[in-house]
Amino acid sequence: MRLAIALAPLALLAAAVPAFAGTITIEGRGEVRAAPDMALINSGVTTQGATAREALDANTAAMAELIAALKEAGIEARDIQTSGFSVNPNYVYSDARDENGYTLPPKINGYQVSNTVTVAVRDLEELGGILDKSVNVGANTINGVSFSVTDPTELYNEARKAAFADARSKAELYATAANATLGELEAISESQNINSPIPMPMYARADVAASAVPVEAGEMTFEIGVNVQWELDTKAN
Repeated sequence: MRLAIALAPLALLAAAVPAFAGTITIEGRGEVRAAPDMALINSGVTTQGATAREALDANTAAMAELIAALKEAGIEARDIQTSGFSVNPNYVYSDARDENGYTLPPKINGYQVSNTVTVAVRDLEELGGILDKSVNVGANTINGVSFSVTDPTELYNEARKAAFADARSKAELYATAANATLGELEAISESQNINSPIPMPMYARADVAASAVPVEAGEMTFEIGVNVQWELDTKAN
């Protein structure tokens, strides 16, 4: 009789505690949109010459003028970085053949030198004017413009909160459908994604009118994906 009395509280306790039924893993997504506050321009100069030295000298002079113009426009030295440099021969191909009928090898007909810099523009209101000024002083190729946010930390944190809330909402829905409840949090993993306007190559011409180039920064999407795992407890009957 004493044994039955001692076991009764344990039986009541077991009935009050939900039974462990396994785990549930749910993916959640959260995103935040924001306007960019800086831009990166990849621009440079390509020159031609009868010799490599001639092409290089012309390129050096043009690049020096471009960099000086950028600094004069307010771009700091730390925001100008050389991102490409090449010296290549220009080949001329011929349909002529030798006495054995083989096509003659191409001949070198001058040289081409390309030098590019990546420029960070921290004041987007100046972006159009800087593009125009770059062309006016000799930048004959602008390979692309991309936008970014200087410090996206808070934007990602907001996306994380939204992603976790999304995952929990889905998990609670599934748990209810399975006549269970969410238990202890087991694990969280995340992935980041940022969507921005795709840089489009712009081939500059020397005779472009002297006016600010129209640019639109648009908005960027900062997205977080999370996988969250909970214990799943069956509801007591």
